[in-house]
Amino acid sequence: MIERSASLLFIFSLLVVTIGGVVEIAPLFYLENTIEDVEGMRPYTPLELTGRDIYIREGCYTCHSQMIRPMRDEIERYGHYSLAAESKYDHPFQWGSKRTGPDLARVGGRYSDAWHVDHLKDPASVVPVSIMPKYAFLSEQRIEPTYIESLLKTHRMVGVPYTDEMIESAKADFRVQADPFGDTDGLMERYPGAIVSNFDGQPQLTEMDALVAYLQMLGTLVDFSTFTPDASR
Repeated sequence: MIERSASLLFIFSLLVVTIGGVVEIAPLFYLENTIEDVEGMRPYTPLELTGRDIYIREGCYTCHSQMIRPMRDEIERYGHYSLAAESKYDHPFQWGSKRTGPDLARVGGRYSDAWHVDHLKDPASVVPVSIMPKYAFLSEQRIEPTYIESLLKTHRMVGVPYTDEMIESAKADFRVQADPFGDTDGLMERYPGAIVSNFDGQPQLTEMDALVAYLQMLGTLVDFSTFTPDASR
């Protein structure tokens, strides 16, 4: 009977979807925290955040996911399964299941900066079967932290806990992370575990520096050798 009436079918379908949505979404407004806190998580540094924007701009997410599922073959290949907390500061998150290239959730520290630079410039030179496009132009694109304070303020508006100090120091932190000989004490205090390096090996700061800085921190913030899930959840 219902299937014969387009209007009734639409009304009942809408009702079912509405009830399902309320059941799924409403409880989230009454929970103090829907994401388990994990020790080690922090907001992105200004340089990492810039690199992440370049990663998104170049469409890297269309071929690489950042979501290791809790399955044996996934974990043996990529490492510990992804935690929701690892994406708590991502806007938007980089999950997905499309993998023309490998998952990058734990790529940080697996390869040297030089490997990443060579791979981005000419992927087939280090992975002969790679069909990834070349991104050599990133080494020629110089960057300045002109709008980095505004970027951090925007992310703070959507819940990322950037402090006033972080915003005031954003330009200095942006530059010093790519300067191994700079005064990095403030950077390390604000962003524990931040990797400091002349990522692309050039004297000028480039988009390559920012992208490699982002890649090198992926999956490195949580110490899984001591991680134990909160059993109360």
